[in-house]
Amino acid sequence: MKSKLFALCLALAAFSGPALADGDPDAGARKAVTCLGCHGVEGYRNAYPSYHVPKLGGQHADYLVAALKAYQNGQRSHQTMQAQASQLSEQDMQDIAAYFAQEQ
Repeated sequence: MKSKLFALCLALAAFSGPALADGDPDAGARKAVTCLGCHGVEGYRNAYPSYHVPKLGGQHADYLVAALKAYQNGQRSHQTMQAQASQLSEQDMQDIAAYFAQEQ
């Protein structure tokens, strides 16, 4: 039940509200440097394990915040993303999401 509610919240966030989060895109640009190592490289794939790394530029900010929170609280499982998200404050997430939402 909890996962269905979370999925519904993600879907609603992706299709409603403003494009930018309540964050500062300029601050987000500074905070997202680590993110760009994987998410800023066009067509990037890891050698092992092999998986596609999604490009975040242009993604809806509310979706990005929800995803970061899900990694932080363990609802999404990916060791690297959980480690990265565990260090972020609410404001950090908002800033990073605002930055990526405005990037193409």
